[in-house]
Amino acid sequence: MTYKNSFLSLGLLLFVCVSNPKQTNAQGTSTLKPTPKTVAWGYYDAKAAPVLRVKSGDAVEIETLITSTPKRLEDAGLPPDQVEQSLRDITTQVTDKGPGGHILTGPIYIEDAQPGDVLEVRIQKIQLAIPYAYNAFGPGRGYLPDDFPYAKMKIIPLDEKRMVAHFAPGIDIPLHPFFGSMGNAPPEGAGRFNSAPPWIMGGNMDNKDLVAGTTLYLPVHAPGALFEVGDGHAGQGDGEVDITALETSLIGTFQFIVRKDMHLKWPRAETPTHYMTMGFNDDLNASTTLAVREMIDFLMTEKHLSRDDAYMLSSVSADLHITELVDGNKGVHMSIPKGIFSAASPK
Repeated sequence: MTYKNSFLSLGLLLFVCVSNPKQTNAQGTSTLKPTPKTVAWGYYDAKAAPVLRVKSGDAVEIETLITSTPKRLEDAGLPPDQVEQSLRDITTQVTDKGPGGHILTGPIYIEDAQPGDVLEVRIQKIQLAIPYAYNAFGPGRGYLPDDFPYAKMKIIPLDEKRMVAHFAPGIDIPLHPFFGSMGNAPPEGAGRFNSAPPWIMGGNMDNKDLVAGTTLYLPVHAPGALFEVGDGHAGQGDGEVDITALETSLIGTFQFIVRKDMHLKWPRAETPTHYMTMGFNDDLNASTTLAVREMIDFLMTEKHLSRDDAYMLSSVSADLHITELVDGNKGVHMSIPKGIFSAASPK
């Protein structure tokens, strides 16, 4: 979302690192790698101990791991020497797990972030970390569980030079890497929240539009925000109907900015061309209602439209998309093009 004073001056980047992440350049951008001590397996939690502390305006290069295990990948035909050692270490050494299946890197504590604030997450860069992805479905899961009451996994080679996935002979899928899960801690009363369903703090949103060059806005519910990221996808279709995308390991560079001037109930986002609102609920209609109401609120608050005009503009210019249908809470996002607003319009 482009809000007033959205783009703050960066200044010097200073880092205070609890887990001693490697310093990668003179500007101080930190690198956080996934290890048994720097991941949260399957949960977001307001009481989780941070593995890294940074200041507002700082950037961090974060490595994430594929959402699977070495055994499952090898059983699907992946040569053992292509399994990341960090995945082997985490799989064997991490025993304190949450209810979900995602290996999330973090949490990261952003200084001065307090409940009621918004964490602006600028997704500066996303790189492939490995030359393969997988897609899989299983009994009782996905959008058509009765049609596919068995398990199957497919290893899919990734061609970074051409930026395509070789799905099958004659079928190449363009790559658009993004992180399926990006979120802050939920309110403390939610406890150790399952990493699968997206909610008010973001999490497993599976929004394929959140690629490099986009910005995510997350409500803060715990001191420090406690940002986590994972569930790397090389690409995905809207809906993610069989419950997985092109699942892979990714490396992302994120800049974190604490916004004291913003107050949101639900995550929002901004791409180079669109403003985006979101809704998450176990009922698809309720998710849609939330996304539309959030768009009306955005247009009223940031573009100073009347409530009636905001509703009308949403109908004639904004598009609704199903983000995913398979994670407990279903996701819907609504996008409106920036190009319809003149230079004289409020930013």
